[in-house]
Amino acid sequence: MGETAIFEGQTLEGRSRLRPMRVLVTGGCGFIGSHFVKRLVAAGDQVAVLDKLTYSGNLANLEGVAHEFVQGDIADPVAVRGTGEGCDAVVNFAAETHVDRSILEAGDFVRTDVLGTHVLLEWVRSAGVRLVHVSTDEVYGDVPEGSSSREDDPLLPSSPYAASKAGGDLLVLASVRTHGVDACITRGSNTYGPNQYPEKLIPLMITNALEGEPLPVYGDGRQRRDWLHAEDHCAGIELVLRQGARGEVFNIGAGDERENLDVVMRIVELTRAEPDLVRHVADRPGHDRRYSLDSSKLRGLGWHPEHDFEAGLADTVDWYRVNRSWWEPIKSGAYREYYARQYAERLGG
Repeated sequence: MGETAIFEGQTLEGRSRLRPMRVLVTGGCGFIGSHFVKRLVAAGDQVAVLDKLTYSGNLANLEGVAHEFVQGDIADPVAVRGTGEGCDAVVNFAAETHVDRSILEAGDFVRTDVLGTHVLLEWVRSAGVRLVHVSTDEVYGDVPEGSSSREDDPLLPSSPYAASKAGGDLLVLASVRTHGVDACITRGSNTYGPNQYPEKLIPLMITNALEGEPLPVYGDGRQRRDWLHAEDHCAGIELVLRQGARGEVFNIGAGDERENLDVVMRIVELTRAEPDLVRHVADRPGHDRRYSLDSSKLRGLGWHPEHDFEAGLADTVDWYRVNRSWWEPIKSGAYREYYARQYAERLGG
């Protein structure tokens, strides 16, 4: 494997580099993946993107960013091998990620999150390159008040999505132990920011509020999440790419817990929407009440979140307000069919 570049601190000015890397970013046209591609390119690295361009993948997310792009599936060994040739490392963002969709139909999640991870691992092993596998705090399941998930805690996923991600994580750890693969895992908390597909809580509520549509809140809305800005999430992943030890798992959480209902009401204020748009609807099955990550391990490497949630949320609302041309076309066609399937009955027709 090529020599891995290393930096000190999170800012470009603070990096002490050995040399630029060539990195394969799978799922690089998605929400967090596209932010990560931009970060690597700004740092002087070369990036090859492999993305299947499913419903949430969007080439517009990388407009004007210097990169190589191949449309392909991480479950396809030929596509992985061809795009990854000459790369020093791969960072795997490719995944089916929406819990609600996994409850409706889990097959795509198993194919991408489990089989796709296996295919990547086989290529990484044969090519002798480094892998950072991007996972989620949801693999830990519901977290009781007063505690936070640590990297060595048991995996207790509640949804098909979380179970598929846990399966991928375990494949990575098994490959490290059995085959000596040079791999790390990151587990991030709920992430928000520009370019997020409007099925997730924050962009759904922002775009619905801007359109004067109902804001469907599951159950009592008192589910607690640790909200992490996409830029802070990517900074943590990059640090693990460059400095994480083989076989290690790193939690990435901002330590800023908010109840979903409080987040929604803040979005109502920021968009100047009518509060009566908020509708409490039937909760989804197996809905975890709380996630909380202990990120002290990554903080020990020098990472810390730089975005305040209040300011980050306001900036995110402004981005969706200004960039209606990005999200308005998305909320039609297949999206409307999914939205009706998920919420029509809950909203009363």
